[in-house]
Amino acid sequence: MEFKKEGYILASSPHIRRPVSTQKVMLLVTATLVPAIIFSILFFGTKVIALYASAIITCLVTEGVIEYIRKKNIKSLADGSAIVTAILLVMTLPPSVGWQQTAVGSFIAIAVAKELFGGLGQNIFNPALVGRAFLSAAYPVSITTFEAPAKVFKFLPDAVSSATPLAAAKFDKVFTPISNLFFGQVGGCIGETSSLALIFGGIILLLIGVTNYRLVISYLGTVILFATIFWIKDPQTYANPLFHLFSGGLILGAFYMATDLVTSPTTNLGNVIFGVGAGVLVFLIRFFGGYPEGVMYSILFMNACTPLINRFTKNKVFGT
Repeated sequence: MEFKKEGYILASSPHIRRPVSTQKVMLLVTATLVPAIIFSILFFGTKVIALYASAIITCLVTEGVIEYIRKKNIKSLADGSAIVTAILLVMTLPPSVGWQQTAVGSFIAIAVAKELFGGLGQNIFNPALVGRAFLSAAYPVSITTFEAPAKVFKFLPDAVSSATPLAAAKFDKVFTPISNLFFGQVGGCIGETSSLALIFGGIILLLIGVTNYRLVISYLGTVILFATIFWIKDPQTYANPLFHLFSGGLILGAFYMATDLVTSPTTNLGNVIFGVGAGVLVFLIRFFGGYPEGVMYSILFMNACTPLINRFTKNKVFGT
């Protein structure tokens, strides 16, 4: 309720006004992902365009139908969150996966991980990672079948398609050159290969304040710290810290998934705790688990801990 008297406007809280909206944030995130999308097409061909299209259409249609059933304003589709979810989901999938499987994962991401909890802002878990986790359980063979990328950078050695760099290092003690990992000419998931493209986009998000640098630094720093300790101890068995930084989905997860504004803590200390916890989980899974990668599980586990982290790190109320 507002009252105008003698030139003043009296209104109930909140009074904060910011030029940033959900739509603008999602647009910025999508824009910073464009370099990684271009690299994925260059490495794996135009077939990945069909995967992006399948995911985007499925996410939009699923959200629109559910919003209509719930008698909510379907104009919320314009906020861009469904598109970001679709792009991130595709980037966690191998290029050999079918568009039908991509559509199934997209449906789960929106219907179960997002709308079942009440829609944007209410979900506990990152929708794209929930969709990826479901596909890992439903189609384990397809999700673990990789292929070699096209040779975009002629000065780099040929990539191996039989295994991802993390799998080759863990099971065969074969360490992929850092240059291949950095530029992205390696076998793996569609968007996880080019660290260069992801770091470029991620730094832009940090500079404009969309993502919390504390979470990114604590997440990456924790993995680098433990990887360095074990590498110094036995460099023949354990890969160097740069290998772990640029391989798998660590860069994608740190810049674009762990920092999701809905599923990450709201306090600065909470972001540090989240990052350290996720980093420790990645380290434990990669070094001691039977699975070569751990980013997806680390973020989903810390998503579940976010409400508790918020509770114990909440800021002091002004005036108390």
